[in-house]
Amino acid sequence: MAGGVVWIGAIALLLAGVVALNVAVLRLNVRLDQLGHDRTNLRADNAQIQSEIAARAASGRIAGLASGRLGLAPAAPENWTYLDLGK
Repeated sequence: MAGGVVWIGAIALLLAGVVALNVAVLRLNVRLDQLGHDRTNLRADNAQIQSEIAARAASGRIAGLASGRLGLAPAAPENWTYLDLGK
């Protein structure tokens, strides 16, 4: 009779361990899914920011701002000066 109680206790302990292991795996899977969503959102944000940077750095936009706000104009070729570095 005592041997049967020991076996029942051992099996119950093993089953509790299996359940605890399954719960831990489930928690890890949920966290992995959350991190996957976060990574997708961050990649979308990065793409949007890169697009904004490219739009702001466009040479036409910069030339327009320089001429409109600062009154600057591109130099004419006859106004260019070349420097001989004496190689």
